[in-house]
Amino acid sequence: EIQLVESGGGEVQPGGSLTLSCVASGFDFSSNYMTWVRQVPGKPLEWVSSIPSGSEMEFAADSVKGRFTTSRDNAKNTLYLQLNDLKTEDTAMYYCLQGFVCRDGSWCPRPPGQGTRVIVSS
Repeated sequence: EIQLVESGGGEVQPGGSLTLSCVASGFDFSSNYMTWVRQVPGKPLEWVSSIPSGSEMEFAADSVKGRFTTSRDNAKNTLYLQLNDLKTEDTAMYYCLQGFVCRDGSWCPRPPGQGTRVIVSS
């Protein structure tokens, strides 16, 4: 059974930073692309970023490029999302997903994890 457990969310002021983590199990993490998505209530999942198995590149949405950094530690089966210079529009529930999914209207599965909430508010 695939399990993805997100953590690290919280409430910060605009301009603040957070580091999200996603611990994966039930599949070969080190051989898979991984993706971060986010969701605001009442809206569909929004693709945030994706990273290949070897971290040789990072794909990020224009809305977060230059502010968010995606990384991974295959030895720990863990995916990270460093969020810097946070804006109120970054407020959402953040989820991780197996694969390179949800970008530009591509297939977007329902996240298996509970997500981690990020609130950016002054």
